[in-house]
Amino acid sequence: MFWALAQGRVDARGYEFEHVLQDIQTLNEWALQGRLEVSALSLHAYPFVQERYVLLPHGASMGFGYGPIVVSREPVDLKEVEIAIPGKMTTAFLTLRLHLGADFRYRDVPFDQILDEVSSGRADAGLLIHEGQLTYGAIGLQKVVDLGERAPVSPDRSPDGGEHDRPAHAPTKSTWTGAVNAPAASPRLSSSVTASRPSSP
Repeated sequence: MFWALAQGRVDARGYEFEHVLQDIQTLNEWALQGRLEVSALSLHAYPFVQERYVLLPHGASMGFGYGPIVVSREPVDLKEVEIAIPGKMTTAFLTLRLHLGADFRYRDVPFDQILDEVSSGRADAGLLIHEGQLTYGAIGLQKVVDLGERAPVSPDRSPDGGEHDRPAHAPTKSTWTGAVNAPAASPRLSSSVTASRPSSP
């Protein structure tokens, strides 16, 4: 989402950008604190920061019929095991809750450590985002469920207890990451992609 800025391929119009690379859960938590003026963000986190940030019309990662994926070493009942997750504010976790309901065991693990956590046996199952969705098979893990292909939702599984008119087998959105912008009055620009604003041109 920020390669063109990092490589100077687009006109930054006098701004200088300081790129700060962090996992999405950290960026979600930073957004709650208003630490960056521009940041990647999970769509799940956006309602918690909507008074502080607005969504930008570019840089989003979204889709139907693809990811997040829960994997394990062997067949498991996800209601009976602990699942390593990339963060409670991620859209992946929200999607998992829509699939399983609120009653399951989980533990926060940085997204890039979840594969190792599962393959080593420290976790029974893991909720994958990003490149882990493509590489888990190479280390002998198996897919339990692809939440983008199919995440059944019914009233008794709704986290908020509300009714849903989406069919039980309709595909869900994959993890969404949207760029966010702070109010124009902000004196600096940061992103996570972190942007820092320079002196006047």
